[in-house]
Amino acid sequence: MKNLFSPQLVDFCESRTQEFDQIPEDRKESLRQLSAYILGKRRLGAPARMTVICTHNSRRSHIGKAWLQAAALWYGIYNFESYSGGTESTAFHENAVAALSRSGIELIRAENGDNPVYLMRFGPTLPGMAMYSKHYEDAPNPMDSFCALIVCDDANKACPTVIGAEARVAIPYPDPKNYDGTDEAAHQYDETNRTIARDMFYVFSVVKNMID
Repeated sequence: MKNLFSPQLVDFCESRTQEFDQIPEDRKESLRQLSAYILGKRRLGAPARMTVICTHNSRRSHIGKAWLQAAALWYGIYNFESYSGGTESTAFHENAVAALSRSGIELIRAENGDNPVYLMRFGPTLPGMAMYSKHYEDAPNPMDSFCALIVCDDANKACPTVIGAEARVAIPYPDPKNYDGTDEAAHQYDETNRTIARDMFYVFSVVKNMID
């Protein structure tokens, strides 16, 4: 499937797969919990579903959703679905949209408004995914039989229990919104984007190694 990715996206993904040695060992241990969940669902012949949760569903959770799905396709793990949500909904932030776009992911604004809807595609012949802000309990997010991946400290404190989740893993990332409106914004968003992508590709590299 990765041969259908855009050339720019292929270059970005290949670079991330060469950086696993940059992931601290304690973070790898947390990431392998996600790998174990995916492998467990695979053994049951059931789809592995993950909802990435942060506070506003505006930045890190969208980035996580995108790279989980891209990594699954890259490694040929097809019975996988990624979602995102927040403890409240706001909007998919334009700086996060821009960071993903700079990686080679196509994001087309399909609906305007306070909470715009984007169509995300990894390549011109691949199907799109709708990207917009929502509460983690809102449709189309799963209500049961999913793994909750918490990517910010505030959401981790606010959601000690995620309703319907059969697994919960907290892997927080610094919030790039702290740099909004500064000259450092693009750099910091790109750094967050690369870090999350690297981690999600590591998750699926472990899955791929276990099934080969």
